[in-house]
Amino acid sequence: MNVEIASALYRYFEALYELNQNIMVLCGIDVLDNRGEYEKNIENVIHLVFLLCGIVAVGFVLVISVYLILSGLPAIRQIGLFRFLFGQVWDPTNTTTGAEYGILPFILTSVYGTAGAMVIGVPIGLMTAIFLSKLAPAPVAAVIRTAVQLLAGIPSVVYGLVGMIVLVPLIRTTFSLGSGACLLAAILVLSIMVLPSIINVSETALRAVPREYEEASLALGATAAETYFRVSLHAARSGVATAVVLGVGRAIGEAMAIIMVAGNVANMPGLFRSVRFLTTGIISGMSYAPVGSLYQQALFSIGLVLFLFIMLINVFLNVFIKKRKED
Repeated sequence: MNVEIASALYRYFEALYELNQNIMVLCGIDVLDNRGEYEKNIENVIHLVFLLCGIVAVGFVLVISVYLILSGLPAIRQIGLFRFLFGQVWDPTNTTTGAEYGILPFILTSVYGTAGAMVIGVPIGLMTAIFLSKLAPAPVAAVIRTAVQLLAGIPSVVYGLVGMIVLVPLIRTTFSLGSGACLLAAILVLSIMVLPSIINVSETALRAVPREYEEASLALGATAAETYFRVSLHAARSGVATAVVLGVGRAIGEAMAIIMVAGNVANMPGLFRSVRFLTTGIISGMSYAPVGSLYQQALFSIGLVLFLFIMLINVFLNVFIKKRKED
């Protein structure tokens, strides 16, 4: 989007430049003396536009970070960091024995759900990306890419609706459960939702691998499968890691689809138990928490934990990729 804006601005200034040139020619003014200075001014304006776009992006991150910290820390100080992070009971509306604000079930559920989705989604996404970039005939690849794009465009609520109508009853009858809304259903839905991000980015990274790498591997006697997995995939590991990061962000940040298939109960995680994720915990309580109450502040604290969790994952993967490159 920033590139499109910059291109539009460049075309706009080019049109102004042409108009100015025509006016100067009509007035008998030598235009060659001013051409270099005018083009330099255009370049400076374009550079300024790019700089402002970068500053805006960084500014949004800083504003969100500061807001979450200021909104989330008061509840953590009042509840206690250990009780908040490692408490196993979430019952903020209990007026009999006292409210409980332990989010350990939410944290573990988010970790298990995201890990399960990536265990299923990453291999399928990588295999599909390799097939599209290296093996698939053009007509077949076009059909599959269209399907992947459709998956990316489906709203989250539709995933949740289909999961609730089809997947949840299937799990209930298959495993003879009282309710099919469980962690397994959430993992399966998330594994489908992360596929477009993994496939698109991984395919782009694999297509960027120089053809000479693969030709050299084949010339040394490697099979096509060995070349794709040991040469092409290794050379594209940075892009593949980016695809995994995007998939993790999509999985851990999803809420609407998950709240429809996971049961939305604050239990310790189990594959066939109804559970609640960090994101669904925020959604479930925000409508009922009184404004300015400890309950509402605790929900902001959950958002802060979720934000820090995603940041830690990004930092870890970036450090891992940098280390692998240096090795």
